Amino acid sequence: MMFGSIFKSIVDGELKEGERLPSEESLSEKFKVSRPTVREALARLRAGGLILSRQGSGSYVGRPPNQPILKFTDLDSLSDIQRCYEFRLGIESGAAELAAMMRDDNDIEQIEAAYGALDDAIKRGTLGTDEDFAFHLAIAAASKNHLFYSVLLSIKDQTRFSMSLSRNLSRDRSVARQMIAQQEHRAVIDAIIRQDAVGARNAMHAHITQALNRIFFGETSGQQPIGKLKEYSA
Repeated sequence: MMFGSIFKSIVDGELKEGERLPSEESLSEKFKVSRPTVREALARLRAGGLILSRQGSGSYVGRPPNQPILKFTDLDSLSDIQRCYEFRLGIESGAAELAAMMRDDNDIEQIEAAYGALDDAIKRGTLGTDEDFAFHLAIAAASKNHLFYSVLLSIKDQTRFSMSLSRNLSRDRSVARQMIAQQEHRAVIDAIIRQDAVGARNAMHAHITQALNRIFFGETSGQQPIGKLKEYSA
């Protein structure tokens, strides 16, 4: 995904402030996307202040997001895992809602590709943690608000850890858990496709709530709402 790749390079400092980006033609060839897709990605980066355009000269890297704001602590206890999921509830539900309003055909293609990659990972018998995170990241990108993408990227390690934990807690039911999660993912995608903002928000909220329940209770049918979770200590 071109937008995500350039965004991450700026945040990670691989692309320095003031550095000139390659031409649209070069970016199109590198990421194997059309010129209109390149222009759209650059427009989104420009709108977020991550790149600047100079007439007749091209696009240059702007000031990166404030790094201290993007740093989150590691998950050291079950309580931290619970808080991470609760944080994601607000962030990702909002991103899904906005994605349903702002998405275009390219976004749907990226989300479907991420969903398919996760499906393939499940069929191979792997945990699919990277593919799962990529799916959620694709939805954040579809919101067209780089802050959603930035925040989710900043908790990548914590999110991947909790995803791995969910899949490892019960090996005998891991495939069943993943397939249920895929059904929840599908509900989010379908709402985004039909541009149902409320439906997308609710579907993502339900998915993250169930993911947390699966970690603490091993449940898949929603009998234990998140509001009844107790505070866990280390």
